[in-house]
Parts: sequence; structure tokens; C-alpha cells
Amino acid sequence: MIKGQYLSGRMLLAMPGMFDPRFERSVNVLCVHDEHGALGINIGEVRQGVRFHEILEELDIAPGVAPDCDVLNGGPVEPGRGFVLHSPDWGGAETIDVVAHDGVLCKLSASMEILRAIAAGQGPSRWVMALGYAGWGPGQLEEEMRQHGWYAAQGSREVLFETRAQGRWVAAWKAEGIDPALLVPETGRA
Repeated sequence: MIKGQYLSGRMLLAMPGMFDPRFERSVNVLCVHDEHGALGINIGEVRQGVRFHEILEELDIAPGVAPDCDVLNGGPVEPGRGFVLHSPDWGGAETIDVVAHDGVLCKLSASMEILRAIAAGQGPSRWVMALGYAGWGPGQLEEEMRQHGWYAAQGSREVLFETRAQGRWVAAWKAEGIDPALLVPETGRA
């Protein structure tokens, strides 16, 4: 990676043989990556035993027209904090653009406002919810990439919004033109 080149808007794919088992087959949408570090939301793993309506009810929000869908395991940092990755057709006061090479990949919201809007049928047209996030300090992600931990794929709206969580890792590799079955868990040394 070239100094000053940041990876916001990309999908960070765990390489086979990932040194941290918490991230095996992980697909993280990199929402922020700059000189201060990085923040990503894992979209490749469902949080077992948690449904969207349960979250709304815990927050005293009537589910209304919201579908009762899976909630994702967004990462090991602040695992009780909710995040919504969504289409750019909705934005609130606490919403940030996740910008990819070809424009806005999605938006990231972490407010009660978006949950109320989804329940009322006035939210974004496409969205996924996750609990927790993955975070890296300054230079940490770059070091993990040098250690064969991650591959930075192009951000894909199709992978994010049209692919089931369990299939996103394979779909993201295939979108890159790579057959993940051919990847090896180790790198060579010259």
C-alpha cells in the first residue's frame, strides 16, 4: 500500500490461514481508514440467537413494517453497539458516506433514528444491521496486510445487499475474479 492511500469503501477479505480465528472468512466493509486507523463492519457472519425485532423491542421501538431478519456479528469491538450499513437513499444526522472507487458504496448509521425509520417503513431501501465492529489502530491494518492476513477487494453493492451473509466471502472473491478454492493459507519467502 502506498503511503497516504487508504482503503475506505473496500471489502477487506480474510485470507485463508488468517492468524486471528475471530476473523476467519471475514468480509469487512471498511467504513473508515485513515492515518488514525480503520473501522470495518463484518458482513460475513450472522450473530447467532439475535433477530432484528428483538433489538427493536429492547429499545422500545415497535417493529412496525420492519422485517425480522438476521443481525450480523460486526466485529469484536463494542459487541453490543448497533450499526446499520444501508443504501444511500436515506441519511440522518449521524450518517457517514462509505465512499468506494466508483462513488458511495453505502452509508453507515449508528443512531436510533435509522431504526425508527426502518420500523416505520421510511428508512433506506436496502440495509443490513450488525452488532460490534472491527477496529485497527494507526498502521495496524497495513501490518496485518503485510502478514498475509487480508486482501482489499473492491466494494460491491451486490455482495453487500444481494448476497446472504454466509456466501459473502466466496462472492466477494469471485467478484474480484479469484476462485477462493485456489488460495493457499501460507505465503512463500524469497
